[in-house]
Amino acid sequence: MIAFLGTGLLGANFVRALQSRGETVHVWNRTASKAKALEQYGARAFDDPADAVRGAERVHVALVDDAGVDETLERARAGLGQDVVIVDHTTTSPVGTGERVARWAARGIRFQHAPVFMGPPQALSATGTMLASGGSALFETLKPHLEKMTGTLVYLGPDATRAAAMKLMGNHYLVVLNTAIADTLALAKGLGVPQEEVAHLFEFFNPTTMVQGRLSRLLTVDYTDPSWTLAMARKDVRLMLEGAAAGHASLLAAPAIAAAMDQWIASGHGAEDWTVITKDQLR
Repeated sequence: MIAFLGTGLLGANFVRALQSRGETVHVWNRTASKAKALEQYGARAFDDPADAVRGAERVHVALVDDAGVDETLERARAGLGQDVVIVDHTTTSPVGTGERVARWAARGIRFQHAPVFMGPPQALSATGTMLASGGSALFETLKPHLEKMTGTLVYLGPDATRAAAMKLMGNHYLVVLNTAIADTLALAKGLGVPQEEVAHLFEFFNPTTMVQGRLSRLLTVDYTDPSWTLAMARKDVRLMLEGAAAGHASLLAAPAIAAAMDQWIASGHGAEDWTVITKDQLR
């Protein structure tokens, strides 16, 4: 039997997928109606997390944050058997994750952090990506079960905090990417270009192909052989800001970037590669 604590959008679809593969699943959620709704798919809902986990071989967790995970697991502790494995899919802090793994290990309970790059549809269809880090023996034990829950399972090594760090880094990129897309749409509005035409830009301009090159460039920390000087890049950012303002549109990222550019130009770096503005971050 498997217990699942946290049946929001992601957790609920994980449970439905587990049920579809013939697993017996006990569920709990802080809002009891969300757990109860899964009984139509064969799950059994409980009002107390300790009752939900009693007799489980694995306890999966998908909650909001570190505090929620800690509080819920403390409530469930009385029902946990000594042979149980806790698998936490929550996006949590690396520090909190490391402390949690150590705390449960001291109690004789194995704990695997396995955050995901998935939305609810991917949880239901067992696609997307799941990360894991920590002791290799535990990972190898769980691997056959976790592989059934995802399209790609990535083991990141023995550091129990590494999956948490990688998940935050990936989510950061998604936040920045979404902001870039929104800013591009806003700039289109400012320039008088129909926003639906923005999609056409990315039919012939594919910035994703530049990621590895940009990463390599930044890691070299060499700004003396510019492909795009800071002064020229600042001019383009000025044109972006002016274009957006002319159409009464606002940009989120460009003003902050412009301010950083101005500081580095004032310090005499205008002829260097524009990525010099990241220098202090990469030291």
